[in-house]
Amino acid sequence: GGRKKPYRKKRAFERGSFPTETMLGETKRKIERRRGGNIKVRVLSDTYACVSDPSTGQTKKVEIVRVVKNPANVDYDRRGVITKGTIIETPMGLAKVTSRPGQNGVINAVLIKEKA
Repeated sequence: GGRKKPYRKKRAFERGSFPTETMLGETKRKIERRRGGNIKVRVLSDTYACVSDPSTGQTKKVEIVRVVKNPANVDYDRRGVITKGTIIETPMGLAKVTSRPGQNGVINAVLIKEKA
């Protein structure tokens, strides 16, 4: 009935990383070494997004005006964190983020509502 001791310490392959909470602001990216010597680019903050218009099939690099809504998390919504599924406002109109900025190193979005 005594205290059980762990059978081993933590291993490097079990190690994870903290989530990258991408914000709207001056362009900042972080390059991390991952398993197998691969690199992962994380967007810490950015002012631009590559927005694709499905009606014309064109993609443009446009400025992000503001973060409208983040359905992933109420705290992210309040703080304006950009994740996949976030609704952002651009000069083209409202767009939904389709990439994972903390994993891909880029903010891609698809236009959902054009500016009238």
